[in-house]
Amino acid sequence: MKISRRNFVRIGALTPLVYGFPFSTKRRNAAEDSVSDLYKNFQNPPDAARPFVRWWWNGGRVVEKELIRELDVLKEMGISGVEINTIAFPKWNSPMDYKALHWLTEEWLEALRTTLIAAKDRGIACDIIVGSGWPFGGEFLKEDEQLQLLALGTKHLKGPQQLIIKKEELLAETAFLMKRKTGSMELFGLRLSAAHLDSFSPGINLNSQIKNSDIIIDVPAGDHILYAVAKLTGYSSVQYGAPGASGPVLNHYNKAAVQRYLDRMSDAITTRIGNIGDHFRSIFVDSLELRGSNWCDDMLEQFKQRRGYSLEPYLPFILFKLSTKNTHTGTQSMEDILSLSSPAQDEINRVRYDFETTRLELFNERFFQTFIDWCKKNKVKSRVQAYGREYYTLESAMLVDIPECETWIRDDVGADMPENTFKTGRAYRPVNKFVSSAARLTGKRVISCEEITNTDLVFNDTLERIKIVGDQSNLSGVTHSILHGFNYSPPEAPFPGWVRYGSFFSEKNTWWPYLKTWLNYKARLSAVFQNSEMQSDIAIMFPLADMWSEVGLQYQQVPQMVYPEYANNIWESIHQNGSGCDYINENILQKCSFSGGGLHYNTRSYKTLLMAEMESIAPETPTLLRKFVAAGGQLIFIGKEPVKSFGKLNAKDRDQKVYLEIQSLKKDFPRHVTFYPAPNEKIIDWYAKLQAKYNLIPFVKFDRPVSHVSQVHYKTDEVDIFFICNYHLEKAHKFTATFNVRNKTAWLWNPETGEKYLYPYNDAKNVLEISLDPAQSILIVFSNDTTGEEYSLPRVADMQAYTIEGPWYVTLEKVYEQPVKTEFQKLIDFKEEPKLQSFGGVIFYEKQIHIDNPENYKSLDLGKVFGISELEVNGQPLGFRWYGKHFYDLKEVLKSGNNTIKIKVTTVLGNYAKSLKENAIAQQWTNIKPQPLYSLGLVGPVNLM
Repeated sequence: MKISRRNFVRIGALTPLVYGFPFSTKRRNAAEDSVSDLYKNFQNPPDAARPFVRWWWNGGRVVEKELIRELDVLKEMGISGVEINTIAFPKWNSPMDYKALHWLTEEWLEALRTTLIAAKDRGIACDIIVGSGWPFGGEFLKEDEQLQLLALGTKHLKGPQQLIIKKEELLAETAFLMKRKTGSMELFGLRLSAAHLDSFSPGINLNSQIKNSDIIIDVPAGDHILYAVAKLTGYSSVQYGAPGASGPVLNHYNKAAVQRYLDRMSDAITTRIGNIGDHFRSIFVDSLELRGSNWCDDMLEQFKQRRGYSLEPYLPFILFKLSTKNTHTGTQSMEDILSLSSPAQDEINRVRYDFETTRLELFNERFFQTFIDWCKKNKVKSRVQAYGREYYTLESAMLVDIPECETWIRDDVGADMPENTFKTGRAYRPVNKFVSSAARLTGKRVISCEEITNTDLVFNDTLERIKIVGDQSNLSGVTHSILHGFNYSPPEAPFPGWVRYGSFFSEKNTWWPYLKTWLNYKARLSAVFQNSEMQSDIAIMFPLADMWSEVGLQYQQVPQMVYPEYANNIWESIHQNGSGCDYINENILQKCSFSGGGLHYNTRSYKTLLMAEMESIAPETPTLLRKFVAAGGQLIFIGKEPVKSFGKLNAKDRDQKVYLEIQSLKKDFPRHVTFYPAPNEKIIDWYAKLQAKYNLIPFVKFDRPVSHVSQVHYKTDEVDIFFICNYHLEKAHKFTATFNVRNKTAWLWNPETGEKYLYPYNDAKNVLEISLDPAQSILIVFSNDTTGEEYSLPRVADMQAYTIEGPWYVTLEKVYEQPVKTEFQKLIDFKEEPKLQSFGGVIFYEKQIHIDNPENYKSLDLGKVFGISELEVNGQPLGFRWYGKHFYDLKEVLKSGNNTIKIKVTTVLGNYAKSLKENAIAQQWTNIKPQPLYSLGLVGPVNLM
């Protein structure tokens, strides 16, 4: 089983190989049974592991016959579940006289009933979204059930003067936030303050005049600011709400309104169809983008009851000014508007923290817990994208049955990953690691993901890029995919059919016939991950209190501010250096036990705790940290160390307690409580140095860590599992990996085929040579089994290339057009040829070559291919390649004399769609949302090896 160190495994070559394995069928013990069951699940994934799709019922314009046909299409493709998602009809499509079925009407419910019966007959699970669009609401909501917002307007005034101003003028500054004509806006608060505050002062309360049409303001001498707080009710509509569930958004801070809304849905379904739990796996809540909603009628009362003081004097100062560009969060904070001393700023920040905490509590109690209880009552699982400005960053995802995150596809995914960003090169969102950590902490193994969300690459998303996106999603902790999405679209709808959103998962897509390979790949990975435990021995805490105090709650899927700026890159560097981590917070720390060198929460244990630039912590936290380090744990303050507490009441005493106890902790445990500088270099190198300094032993050590290769480690009682990915489209990587496992044997489990092979090694069973081509991933499983077929490594270093030159005989099968035959003297990128730029479809390349010594040639390398390739040599098909290198084992099919090579390349439809100037939906996604021309075809060089 030994290999030369110069030889590397090339997993891409495994796909066309078929071996027989002499596995024993005799069961020896329970451990062997467990490994056998895991492998059986891997070979034939259960439905729970297979991807689901979001199924858009566009405009509710559905008919039963087509619903059943589409279920059959999905079943055939290997999709095992649907999320029924009634959504607004895409305005750029023609409804073709199909009637819109309004949400919860008898007709809509009958279509739903038919779907549920047909899905059950086919073994397809069903989820359903609450309401329609996001966040949910409806035309039927009364005014007091609609979302509310306090918005801030300001005017700079210079005194002394008396100013008379119309109320309408004060409201005009925030009027742009009123997106609905039937919503209401009123002047809620009016206050005059000096433009500079050495200490906090609430200024002059002018609320007695807010009912007046003309407001008289006596401005004292000097610079002042007039704060006008407007209260908006029902100001925003449901995003893409379908008929029957469009209109104003529900006020999620109103418990009675939430309960009525949910009961309206469950009562209708139960009455017409039966118990919800008998028909649905889960009820789904999409991302809550509440457009800045921050208020309810009893907010002032609740704040005083919970925080112990009045919010009213601070109300204008803790708000942020919203802009026409961003109505979700503030773009101007108080320090941008007026001049504040440090003490004044600190007081406002503390009150802002208390306000944001009150909002979180009310949202959790009145919406989230109400929804969870409603699901339990209806005996159905809750599935929630439990992130956003109103959810607790970790705790909310810990409460839901099926926590969900989101992974996007963009044209920069597969490129380099710059420092200090959560976007470029990354498919996963920052929230993914929070959600997956929350799931692990509560023992959940199904971490759901709205996956391949797409607004940038519609019609241009290749299966190769989709694979990279899915791999990154799995690296972030995801174990189940809900694809975004599958459009209900009648077959007679002209190309591209009804398209509401997202990746073009459609029968009309050129790569649809190949999709099942990727779906099987994803299902096999999920089957393993859902039946094992993700490993993490490092815990990370972030300065959420500091961030909330200064900039308020952030929308964690796409935060407007990241603090510290490298926060979302720490976990990446940890995994790229072979370790694993989870996020925790102070609330979780309070529920931990401490022993044996670590902190423990349920089944999770951590030996190292990183606190990233946390200045504000609860007064109780130092005592918990002391227990951790006294048990032998390693506490590392990164960048900053705690010096104060948060919140307004008793701030001075609380701050002193935190400061003194942290200083005492450092003095008493100098080896276990340390400070490490914040990153000022590449974060992967920064963490490698931290890892070495503190002797943090990784699960696997890469001799050459790079930012485009990462890993995640899972375990069962019997096996160690490593999923290792190269998520770069262009760069390959060769490295030596030393795995921290006991005396186990490495196996290569191939997720594309379900086969497994003994992984060759050189001197030690846990030291493996790995070579990853672009977009390539491997699943290595260490077990006690030593019997099986060994994979024979190709001797890549000895290969020589013979380039096959033109001419090539080419057949162009453009979609919806007759085939055209032509001849290429040389291989070209269609993007560079004006006559071919609009191509979309299938290209056949044919060439005859004369070979005198066929035994000398073992493989064919197609070089650069922009598309999916298939190879046929002398009439014998040799498979297809859909990512990475298009490298084929020739399997001795060459013969002496003339040989015919046929190469089929299937391209994406983006350039074709872009050329359809009269097609409104094609233009919507490729030109109105500008997409460039993308490379297409076989570019080569094509080499016999």
